[in-house]
Amino acid sequence: MKINLNTSAVPTRENRLGSITGYSGTIGDLMEKVECGSLRNSDRCFSQSSLCLSGCAMGLLGSIRDVALVWHAPAGCQSFTNVLGDQLARNINQTFDTKCVGTDLSEADTVFGAIDSVRALIYRAFEQYHPNAIFVASSCVAGVIGEDVDSIVDEISEELGIPVASVHCEGFKSRIWASGFDIADHAVLQHIVKPPKEKRRVVNFKNFFESERKQITELFARLDVTPQLLYSNSTVEELSHLSESLATVCICGTLGTYIGNGLEELYGVPYVRTINPMGMAGFEAWYREIAKLVDREEAAEEVLREEREKYLPQILELKKEIEGHTAVIGMGPGYTYEVARVLQELGIKVVHAAAWHLDHQYDNGKLPPALDYLNKTSSSNITLSVADQQNFEIVNILNRYKPDLYFSRHPGTTVWAIKQGVTSVFVADEYLIFGYKGTLNFAKTIRDNLVNRSFEKNLAARVKLPYTDWWYSQQSNALFEQKLEEEEKPETKESETNEAQAEKALEPVEI
Repeated sequence: MKINLNTSAVPTRENRLGSITGYSGTIGDLMEKVECGSLRNSDRCFSQSSLCLSGCAMGLLGSIRDVALVWHAPAGCQSFTNVLGDQLARNINQTFDTKCVGTDLSEADTVFGAIDSVRALIYRAFEQYHPNAIFVASSCVAGVIGEDVDSIVDEISEELGIPVASVHCEGFKSRIWASGFDIADHAVLQHIVKPPKEKRRVVNFKNFFESERKQITELFARLDVTPQLLYSNSTVEELSHLSESLATVCICGTLGTYIGNGLEELYGVPYVRTINPMGMAGFEAWYREIAKLVDREEAAEEVLREEREKYLPQILELKKEIEGHTAVIGMGPGYTYEVARVLQELGIKVVHAAAWHLDHQYDNGKLPPALDYLNKTSSSNITLSVADQQNFEIVNILNRYKPDLYFSRHPGTTVWAIKQGVTSVFVADEYLIFGYKGTLNFAKTIRDNLVNRSFEKNLAARVKLPYTDWWYSQQSNALFEQKLEEEEKPETKESETNEAQAEKALEPVEI
């Protein structure tokens, strides 16, 4: 779908990409539906939990160093952004001052409007903080009463001489919180990024918290390029030059699809579309593609050789200790299918994968590389679900499969898993599984959790969960599994020897 910078509003993932928040089946069934165009969303009659897209949008924009946020919202919405700012500061291990002010919409404002409050706050933010850009966000309340924020923004932007951008992040627009990533990217593309004047040896790198800035800088330096990490700690001036970079890469396909495809479509900046740099195969495919785009392929092979020699023997030794265990995954779609691949590299069997939503295509109209790779390299009867962070569905899955491990990027679900006695790994830092070094650390984390499970066992023995036996007996995948049992079972891939696994990791991956 073409990216339209003539409008301040971004089509949601449901409308733009056909993304869904409800599905239960197998990877074979899912891919069959995707290929024939019959994939449909399954609505719930009950929802227990989700996340507002405005948090994703404002969290990303608030991580830019020299900007101010004006949120046309009730006090509760604004407090959520302050929490995200504090979380960001902890993750990047730096003092971070998110400049956010809000209109504190009242009941009277919802009747009579409060557009004058928006105008006054923009001026106040400019005078008090002297930002180089101001983002003005509309909440659900502002959207419902139809406040014309765009007109105010256009008028004031010319007067102040800095970018003042509308951010339409009304939470009711989309059930998919990741739509907030696209909304933030759209604001940056529309108001901050300028047309290129010259090419620079810079590679744009979209990530969340830049916790491995030093490692990324060193890896890119070996390719004679400088990374521009987005958006944590970036400045408006740095972001204005994104169109002059040699390429754009991302730590997560879900996070980077809009900015990556947008820069490529609008300014011809190539977007790297390999599997993500998690695990051995992912890191090698990703690093080779970057090297190819910046014409440093020989240097890349030297780096990869050094990484293998340093870390691969240790990874293979740890694999002997953890292989053969089973796992359930509950993460965002960008990580669910990537982590499933890495676990298979380490010899762990994924018995179920739950993605919080599903993008069956990205903005280039193609299947997400992570899902495509998993489909090509795994048995077709791996069960999948699209859960949108529904804890009541996750506890049912865990009770049914009784895995050795549960992996999640959202701490709320790990709590319920631990209460069921399931050892849980909270993959908070996106760099926990980055490259060979990260894969080694990930394997150590798994080993440590498997060795000591006393906390989970003791807690489960003393906690009574609110779910009844009736709920635990519900099996959403029963029809799919019955069909698989009746049919001849597909040939499953035998586990490879450690040596064969290592050799496979060294080969380029074609997507």
